[in-house]
Amino acid sequence: MLPTTELRRSRSANIRKKVLLMGKSGAGKTSMKSIIFANFIARDTRKLGPTNEIEHAFVRFLGNLVLHLWDCGGEQAYRESYFIPGQKDIIFRDLEVIIYVFDVESREQDLDLLYYQKCMEAVKDEKDSQQNSTAKVFCLIHKMDLIAEQNRKFKFESLKRQALSKTPDGIDVSFFQTSIWDETLYEAWSSLVHQLIPNIEAVEAALHNFAELIEAEEVILFEKATFLVISKWERGGQKDEHRFEKISNIIKHFKLSCTKLADNFSSIEVRNSSFAAFIEQFTSNTYIMVVIKDTTISSTAVLMNIRNAKGVFEKIESNAGAK
Repeated sequence: MLPTTELRRSRSANIRKKVLLMGKSGAGKTSMKSIIFANFIARDTRKLGPTNEIEHAFVRFLGNLVLHLWDCGGEQAYRESYFIPGQKDIIFRDLEVIIYVFDVESREQDLDLLYYQKCMEAVKDEKDSQQNSTAKVFCLIHKMDLIAEQNRKFKFESLKRQALSKTPDGIDVSFFQTSIWDETLYEAWSSLVHQLIPNIEAVEAALHNFAELIEAEEVILFEKATFLVISKWERGGQKDEHRFEKISNIIKHFKLSCTKLADNFSSIEVRNSSFAAFIEQFTSNTYIMVVIKDTTISSTAVLMNIRNAKGVFEKIESNAGAK
């Protein structure tokens, strides 16, 4: 369980999203959840034990969005029980997202694929019975750090093809290769939560307008607790496709280091001859990063623009909770 993020049910206007986390025992489900939502660092996840049956956690994200995480233990006895009539309906009903985690080094890949297929068939059955069902499916091919770098693409594509061959028609799956040791975990989970934010279009439009107004090179919006990327805008393409997730990973670890030293992290400013970057606590639920190429612009001017934009984004967050 995640005691630091678990929430009691309240009467406030929360938007709840049910998220299933599934995969065979030892695939790394609880480790990744603990890194993203409970501020574990990768090496400390070795202390985590296996999940017994189904563990529930209510994780608040962006204020009023609450993710109801169902972490489904992957032992064989538990896996079989998930598809018993009645139990199956409870688990897969009202599903917003299912995340299936493959251990890329598993010696039981055929059994893993069979379990994946049964999960996807259950999603399809629920979708067919609920005509308006829009459950999203994410497949994380995990522990890629255990594969030699030159072989990762081949291994990923091979397992992806096998999984797609077990996926029923009408089910769309987004695939990611992940590891707890690098930014790929943040990339996958940022993509996941991005699709759950109810007013993401308004957030992205406001971020674009703000970036254009202050003539920024980049603007990134992070969720405050997890430092997952909510939205980003850039003037030109980046050579490093994982740039934003790397920044997310680095800043989160810096923030955790500050906490251990009993210091509060609220802002960073970095300048050199080519750019000026500002990371500021923004709304009550977000941080923002602004990168300016014109280094003649004063820090005071940039920070004033950031603070003036705060009210717009707070209003968007407030409107999301009112839906």
